[in-house]
Amino acid sequence: MTADEASSLDALAREFADKLTTLTRGVLGEGSPPFHAVNTGDKVRVAPIRDDEIICRIPVSINGEPTLRLAVINYCCFDGAGTFLAVDKTQIHLFFEDVPDPLMRFEYERGWQEPPGAHIQIHAHRDEMAYLLRLSESGRPKRGLNRRKLPKLAEMHLPVGGHRMRPALEDVLLFLKREFDIDTQPGWRTILEERLREWRLVQVKSAVRDAPEAAAEALRLLGYQVEEPKTPHPRRSPEDVKLFWP
Repeated sequence: MTADEASSLDALAREFADKLTTLTRGVLGEGSPPFHAVNTGDKVRVAPIRDDEIICRIPVSINGEPTLRLAVINYCCFDGAGTFLAVDKTQIHLFFEDVPDPLMRFEYERGWQEPPGAHIQIHAHRDEMAYLLRLSESGRPKRGLNRRKLPKLAEMHLPVGGHRMRPALEDVLLFLKREFDIDTQPGWRTILEERLREWRLVQVKSAVRDAPEAAAEALRLLGYQVEEPKTPHPRRSPEDVKLFWP
């Protein structure tokens, strides 16, 4: 990566960090720690970071009492074309106050297909689920048993729509408000809905770049005039298109 490319990536990551700060403070309050972008070499880490570079968790209150905490870390890079900011890895972990193990994890790994790149892991226990995992004669549960380690529900990667349709921090905040009625700021819904629209439109554009023929067909059905480019872009194998990845 050249110096100019690194500078451009840093600027895009700082803009992303500012948007996350505006989101969390607009929903949860000014007590939410600000997000910062820290260059780690080939990627930029975007997270709530103190001046001493210690990553903090975001406090979430219910009825005025700090009850939950969110640990949010993004590792950013350029997309495949080297033009737009892309998220290489995301971790959104929900904790019950000071309990060390998370309640659930919303995660994304840009290079993963198996397990699915976008997934949720729930730290809970059900006897029936443990029984089903032990029935397997192959795959990840079997490897766990070979290590004399019983499979746990928290180790399951639950798919959530693939690389393009995955949930964002906005979805997690909306989930917390809907299910736990967390404390929020006046006007929180407007901020959240604006950011959700922005996120979904960015993902739609990414999906269009993955499947331009399907996008052109849909636009023609809506009455738009869409012409083939004079110099077609090279077609990628379906195996390389993130829209089709789990």
